[in-house]
Amino acid sequence: MSTSNFSGPDAPQWELYGACIHCGLCLNHCPTYRVLGLEMDSPRGRIRQVLEVDRGNMDIGSDFVTHIDRCLDCRACETACPSGVQYGRIVERARAQIEMHHTRGWLSGATRSFFYDFILRRTSRLKAFARLIWLYQASGLRWVLRRIGVLRLLRVEVLDALSPDIERYFFGKELGQTFPAIGQRRGRVMFHAGCIQQVAFAELNRATVGLLQQNGIEVVIPAEQQCCGALHAHSGKRSAARDLARINIAAFAENCDAIVTNAAGCGSTLKEYHDLLDDPEAREFSHRVRDVSEYLSEIGLRSPETQLQKRVVYQDACHLLHGQKIKNEPRALLRSVGATVIEIDHADQCCGSAGTYNIAQTELSMQILDRKMEDILDANPELVITANVGCQLQLRYGMQRAGRNIPVLHIAEVLERCYSVASNKADA
Repeated sequence: MSTSNFSGPDAPQWELYGACIHCGLCLNHCPTYRVLGLEMDSPRGRIRQVLEVDRGNMDIGSDFVTHIDRCLDCRACETACPSGVQYGRIVERARAQIEMHHTRGWLSGATRSFFYDFILRRTSRLKAFARLIWLYQASGLRWVLRRIGVLRLLRVEVLDALSPDIERYFFGKELGQTFPAIGQRRGRVMFHAGCIQQVAFAELNRATVGLLQQNGIEVVIPAEQQCCGALHAHSGKRSAARDLARINIAAFAENCDAIVTNAAGCGSTLKEYHDLLDDPEAREFSHRVRDVSEYLSEIGLRSPETQLQKRVVYQDACHLLHGQKIKNEPRALLRSVGATVIEIDHADQCCGSAGTYNIAQTELSMQILDRKMEDILDANPELVITANVGCQLQLRYGMQRAGRNIPVLHIAEVLERCYSVASNKADA
């Protein structure tokens, strides 16, 4: 019998990939298979490659890396699978093996090490780096480089367009604070502020806290929290993800009704800390995590005075729909504040953002995005709403590519505005 080419604690196990019966029901739900039409770029095709590497019949070489890297880890195949295959766990472990046994090009390796192993390991480092980017953006240098075509010449025009605008006031002074409930107190939660959200979506974080307060929730924001580790886990750096998980479990040890997040990708990983750390503390932590839309659905949304009288498309974030199995709750919340929610074709399909996928696999990501934009624009909405900041950035760029100016907003900021507008009217 051949020796497995996998090793270590994060090796894909037969118990995971052996559940696949290769029926093919996942194929039409896989964005990369729909675009490329290649069996090797389908879920069952990738699982077959994992099996062959485990049997020692295939090396962890460039072919294996190419097809595993092309996966968005959107987990739409999990929703479609009749056998309950936990594909996300398979591909993340396969990437951990690539991290151990494969040497990438020097530029790719250096870039990954800088961002994953240094910048994203501590929020303080991310904020220092983000301040430099803010200076670059606010000084007008980015505008100049765009105008004279330097970014296009360097082939980073798409990367620049996908990059978020760094906000002047980071989500920083809020860390360590407790924000009281407005009106009768109905609960007490702890808020995970994320990493990118603290520098590029600080106002979204503030809107999320405000939304919870308006619904009678006291919000505690632990000071010692760090990045959730989602990007690390998805990229194969599971050891780093474990380190971050331990920090967050300790930071959120205080008793509360729930740990709330406003990012689908973060929430999916936070709910799966028990997969990274097989211990009681991790399982208890994971059990307490809620997406903000999930939590508000559980407690019941207070009716705001202002209604959202718009036709909207709610674009499912993959790690909310497929990772956390949350589909109806956001739509119900939007309808409860007066929105007309329009369903689109292929609603379960990824937009192509997928964490850092649109940077690492830009061409394929754009093909996936263009298909998503066709479905959204066919619905002719006044507003597009999602539940993940990565999806927001991707869809906003999709609007730019399509020459449309339909706003793309996060569900938390949309709901919060229904309350804040009413409050402003009352103050006036």
